[in-house]
Amino acid sequence: GSITSTVSANVDAGFSIVSYTGTGSAATVGHGLSKAPEMITVKNRENARNWRTYHKYSGASDPETDYLNLDETGAVADYISWNDTAPTSSVFSITSSSDRAVNYSGETFVAYCFHSVDGYSKVGSYTGNDSSNGTFVYTSFAPSLVILKYTSGTAGGTKNWHMYDNKRSTYNPTENVLFANENTAESGASAFDIDFLSNGFKLRNAEGAVNNAAEYVYIAFAETPFKYSNAR
Repeated sequence: GSITSTVSANVDAGFSIVSYTGTGSAATVGHGLSKAPEMITVKNRENARNWRTYHKYSGASDPETDYLNLDETGAVADYISWNDTAPTSSVFSITSSSDRAVNYSGETFVAYCFHSVDGYSKVGSYTGNDSSNGTFVYTSFAPSLVILKYTSGTAGGTKNWHMYDNKRSTYNPTENVLFANENTAESGASAFDIDFLSNGFKLRNAEGAVNNAAEYVYIAFAETPFKYSNAR
């Protein structure tokens, strides 16, 4: 990139942790992966700023002009955080100091970068169907962790970052959910139920915050990466 970054990357797993010092001017930052990241979350380490998040499948025709905040419930919004430039296989772009969440002269930042890896992880999106026979989301593997978020459309209920895993919920429905943007305790409300399947996950309820007639983004990781998956 145009500024120095320190990178710890697992190229095979499609994940890297990047630290850099802001310059106050539009810049590019090396991420250490072999493909363009599909999801990036950046945090200012020195000031109370949002966890600014890029997601390739946020529903916009040009997601590089938009953002979500990992610590908030808001829908996807337009802003110049990524300098209106999509990530490449070597760098992601950040705007000038007008967005202190990703760049400010002399302040330090950390970024978490992900791209999908067949059989291991999946970054994607889905549309809810407002039905008790909810949307099925194909990942190609049995998930161990799913994080999902409403981005746009008509949505009732909460619009949190919902986090599910197969260690707290050991059978279907997977209903023990934590919210990345909240300090509340775990919820077991049936409105949030999903099923972890051998090749993806399925929403279980009409509406209920995760299956409204709305757009959602997610990131999922496999229970048994690169091996055969069994149903629960």
